[in-house]
Amino acid sequence: MENLIIGPILGLESDKTYTICFLVSKCVSKAQVIIDEKILLAKNISRLPSGNFWRAQVSIAPPKGSAGKIVSYKIRLDGEDSLNSHGIASWKFYVPGLEETPKIAYTSCNGVSKVDLITSMDDPFQLWRKMSEVNEDQPFSLLIMGGDQLYADSIWNKIEALESWASLTKGEQTASNINQETAYKIDHFYDQLYIQRWNEKYMSHMLASVPSIMMWDDHDIFDGWGSYPKELQQCPVFLEIFSYAKKYFELYQIRSRKNKTLLSKDGNHYAFCLNFREFTLLGLDNRSEREVTRVMSDEQWAQVIDCLQCIKEGTLLVMSAVPVVYRDFSLTETAYDITPWSESLTDDLKDHWRAREHEGERNRLIMRLLDNARERQSNGPTKTIILSGDVHVGCLGVITDRRDQEIVKIHQVVSSGIVHPAPSLIAWLGIRAVTNDEPEYINEERSIESSMLKPVGAKKYIRARNFVTLREGTDRKIWVNWIVESESLESGEKPAYPIS
Repeated sequence: MENLIIGPILGLESDKTYTICFLVSKCVSKAQVIIDEKILLAKNISRLPSGNFWRAQVSIAPPKGSAGKIVSYKIRLDGEDSLNSHGIASWKFYVPGLEETPKIAYTSCNGVSKVDLITSMDDPFQLWRKMSEVNEDQPFSLLIMGGDQLYADSIWNKIEALESWASLTKGEQTASNINQETAYKIDHFYDQLYIQRWNEKYMSHMLASVPSIMMWDDHDIFDGWGSYPKELQQCPVFLEIFSYAKKYFELYQIRSRKNKTLLSKDGNHYAFCLNFREFTLLGLDNRSEREVTRVMSDEQWAQVIDCLQCIKEGTLLVMSAVPVVYRDFSLTETAYDITPWSESLTDDLKDHWRAREHEGERNRLIMRLLDNARERQSNGPTKTIILSGDVHVGCLGVITDRRDQEIVKIHQVVSSGIVHPAPSLIAWLGIRAVTNDEPEYINEERSIESSMLKPVGAKKYIRARNFVTLREGTDRKIWVNWIVESESLESGEKPAYPIS
């Protein structure tokens, strides 16, 4: 009997469109998904070094009213029921009712930048276990993963040719090419990395039990991708590595170009938009086309703007891997490069939206989101929430627009990271010494203000591993709760915030 190498991985592509993806041996010739006794034929969409990647798609009509339903499924390979890597043969997930507000989980930074960080933690995957427990009690309808779903930084010491390349002069690096043997090893590196990292017991259980949507950040490629000087960013070695990282990201996290939510039809970027009950989810791809002087290309900008113009009501969730509202690094970029804390909170100052090179583009994003929020607000109650990660602390920000009599607000929720540890106290003190979080005025009239807020029941910055839940209360507010690793909680600390 053939079993799953990795998966199943549930995906969401519309209010009623779900996908099931998995990796199996190349020996398998036929794969089926049995979902609530209905048989779906899966399609083999890619041949990878360790096996073939299969995809099935199903439409599930939401139950009428505010009560959802549980859907069960299993995977049959060449006529026999299969097991996953943990010996599980069947799974179930929750489909919310048509008038039900889905319960959402959000997370980022699922890994570590250095191997010794994992070995220093007593329980690296504690929060995945906790999320699984929460899901059993009150099931999530959607899992959003906002960047660094795995850390590929070890590519530079796992592949000897790349390790040697890294020690060359810049001129030698930009002139170097990758031979077929090294390309083969890069392909195998990403193949094995997903198998190793995504087969962790509780993470794999959540990926099989809650439909997810994902957007990448730099570590899904390697540390700092997109923020290197142009001559490095466009050199043959970088581009070859990126091509393989993109290949695996597209399969595992986007679930192939068959994903109908993608804004780009040519594959230049992976920005997407989909509706799920009262939510519209807009995912910004801030890595595929990133350069030192830009975050998104003109093409992506045009498609994002067109998308925003079509969103007239409801709650908008915007995925931006790097926070739009955060501490100000821009005035200390030069000094910060030489502090001992430069990798404790952020991989590269140029990655931040508040870096000097990105300030204009950041303001453009803020103004577009505010204009959209104001238009939706004129059609009824609405909320705009930016979901971010990257910085290895949890926190909350707000952009307040007082240009008109009716005030408009955009909130930002940062959850980071579910596996990556928070900065040490010494590192955090260093970060605070060279940055500030004073209110920022976006426009000349000082009527648009960006600031950090203090969550209820916690300090302003949650210096502990965490994930976030979002759920609408009876008061019609969306309650944000940071679920924090137990040993890092201070007495009585339960970070939360109601967004109204």
